[in-house]
Amino acid sequence: MFARAESPETLHPEELDSFLSMGWFRMGQTIFTTNFLHFKGQFYSAIWLRIVLGDYGADERQRKIIKRNACFRTEIGPASITLEKEDLFARYKQGISFEASASLSQLLFGGTTLSIYNTYEVTVYDGSKLIAAGYFDIGETSAAGITSFYDPAYKKHSLGKYLIYLKIEYCKRHNLQYFYPGYFVPGYRLFDYKLDIGRPALQYLQFASHQWLPVGRFDQDTTPLQQMVERLAALQSALLQSNLHSIILRYEFFDANLIPELRGADLFDFPLFLCFAKDINDSVNHLIVYDVSDGRYHLLKCTAVLKANVAEKSNDIYSAFVLKSEHDLFSTEKLNELVKLLRAEMKQQESTLM
Repeated sequence: MFARAESPETLHPEELDSFLSMGWFRMGQTIFTTNFLHFKGQFYSAIWLRIVLGDYGADERQRKIIKRNACFRTEIGPASITLEKEDLFARYKQGISFEASASLSQLLFGGTTLSIYNTYEVTVYDGSKLIAAGYFDIGETSAAGITSFYDPAYKKHSLGKYLIYLKIEYCKRHNLQYFYPGYFVPGYRLFDYKLDIGRPALQYLQFASHQWLPVGRFDQDTTPLQQMVERLAALQSALLQSNLHSIILRYEFFDANLIPELRGADLFDFPLFLCFAKDINDSVNHLIVYDVSDGRYHLLKCTAVLKANVAEKSNDIYSAFVLKSEHDLFSTEKLNELVKLLRAEMKQQESTLM
């Protein structure tokens, strides 16, 4: 599955380490993973990152930021939420262009009052004034950066990066092995700042192999989404040569498994699929996907489980129903095998109608 979420009642430090090593991240008091995202009508791949702390050292950029902020007082310790921090978070939200949680409490606790995470905070003060705060979760051998925010009046001090550096240095001093800063999104520059932090020690999680590799080996042309686009486009072209007209659609609800009310339903979670136009409005659909995890095309029988109350946003986005995959009818690594099968099925349907 490409998108999953769990709500454990407890989470031991070594369990957090395991989740983080597989590309999971906390959301309130749940923990989730996703491999695809959509922002402003565009679809992207999420590429998970981690820093190998044993290989990490301060670079010139970090030294400059630390020197610039040496006049401020910093504290690190167990996390707490106060009105002062909530007020700072609210002021920070007013100066950003992306959507953030309603409150700091909602971000960390998600509507509950107890935490299953061992969360620490970094706070930065100008005299007695709180000007920045950041939170991170600590496991047995690793830690994950959760959020950082600051007073917009101090924007020139690069306090967001400063907080991340402080978290990383704290974790390294306490002999942790890895620091997980979340994901970056190729083609969406908002997250690119993570690629400049400890780059010689930075790794990314390669989806197909489930291995952590040096970020210098990352190739934007081989993201999971790009591979799906290319493979489905090749199939569409091959089908057209056989006079079979198909369409490729982006699926609005690829991350529906993250919705609390739908968790455990094992819903269809591919961001792209190919189908024949005559089938798309049926309650039972035969969809073709390319699965980057096994390198195979799959012909799936999917059913509509929930009618969506969402207006059609684009001709190439499917948002009529939330779908569930019922059966894997056929799979193959070879495009020509799938074309042959589909061509035979179409001929059989035509002969039945005659």
